[in-house]
Amino acid sequence: MGILADKMRAATSKPPAGDALLVLEDGTAFRGKSCGAPGEVLGEVCFNTSVEGYLEVVSDPSYAGQIVAMTYPQIGNYGVNLDDAQATHPALRGLVVRDMCYTPSNWRSSESLPEYLWREGLIAIEDVDTRALVQHVRDHGAMSAVISTEDLSVESLVAKARAAEPIVGVNLVRTVSCAEPREFGAADLAGSKAFAMAPPADERYRVVAYDCGIKRSILEGLVRAGCQVTLVPWDTPAEKVLAMAPDGVFLSNGPGDPSAVAGTYEQVEKLLGEVPLFGICLGHQMICKAAGGTVEKLKFGHHGGNQPVINLLTGRVEITAQNHGFNLVFPSLGAVEGAPALADPSDLRSWVDTGAAPIAANARYGGIRLTHVNLNDGTAEGIAFTDIPAFSVQYHPEACPGPTDSHYLFTAFTRLMDGKADYLDIDIAKDRLEGWRF
Repeated sequence: MGILADKMRAATSKPPAGDALLVLEDGTAFRGKSCGAPGEVLGEVCFNTSVEGYLEVVSDPSYAGQIVAMTYPQIGNYGVNLDDAQATHPALRGLVVRDMCYTPSNWRSSESLPEYLWREGLIAIEDVDTRALVQHVRDHGAMSAVISTEDLSVESLVAKARAAEPIVGVNLVRTVSCAEPREFGAADLAGSKAFAMAPPADERYRVVAYDCGIKRSILEGLVRAGCQVTLVPWDTPAEKVLAMAPDGVFLSNGPGDPSAVAGTYEQVEKLLGEVPLFGICLGHQMICKAAGGTVEKLKFGHHGGNQPVINLLTGRVEITAQNHGFNLVFPSLGAVEGAPALADPSDLRSWVDTGAAPIAANARYGGIRLTHVNLNDGTAEGIAFTDIPAFSVQYHPEACPGPTDSHYLFTAFTRLMDGKADYLDIDIAKDRLEGWRF
């Protein structure tokens, strides 16, 4: 019985772990234990509210430059399956959790999350009061932070955090974009997901996608909607893209400050009106910047799979997956028609109350309609051009991790490429289940 008890204890107990320290630039400190690779890392601290999908979060290139705190208390309990990873290697700086699971139970798991973090050289800390950390960031805003397993002096780490390079003004996209064009099609879909996913639609559309840090699941969403995708680097000239004669151009998610990614939005200026465009997250911001809009930094951003967004065209509410720290100031696109004046330009919920879907008269591209609004804080979440074929949303319709309410946007893109004026008029309740086996 002693031998059996020892085996059970070894299989269910955490291994010995060294001390670790998380310190924010304002001097707030959290002591914990290392649950990843040893070392020290600097980044902007943010939090993600997703209950599941931690691997998708850790491997999302949009987190380049950031330290991510997970609000759900236990992380790692179903292990790691690399088919769920959004990129070959993680781009985030560090991970913060309340309780890390070392002994996952899941038939798809090939390794534990701590093993994955160690293999990828990613620094992580557990035993942190993540509720207190999240409340602090919500109250005081995103700020620089440092995690260290080497230097355990609060005073020393505060100085390092205060000297860290901020995200604002830095082009992080260049660090996560592809170096050369490459193809992605039906043959690249993960076979291990066939038990849950129906076969993709026949390839009918040739799409060029600007890779600003694109997630694999977004590529899969395009392919399942019938697209053969050619990925190109973030700063590919518009003339080269148009020479490929695509049916449409997709602008991907990506990390950091959109104002620092002029190499993309300056090309978008040349593409708008020439070919159907669909942008998400950073791609949405690239379209907004190309149209002359102002994109401002949010206090602590939107990160998680539970953000309520209302579609102003249909009145339906979508629970969305989001990951961004910057957002469009919609009135900056032009004089707004068909809606009452706003008391606060950053809060658009009064337009929701009146049932308006206002149009900004843009000096360069004509009408730009506000299509989606965040119900938590009233920020702009989507736009559609009325005079040229282009639309974009601030969130992630592929929802990895997250709900599938916004899956219809991939279908909308194919309808836009088909030339349908009512491309956004889709029953989202039906479309959200499209492609799944039940």
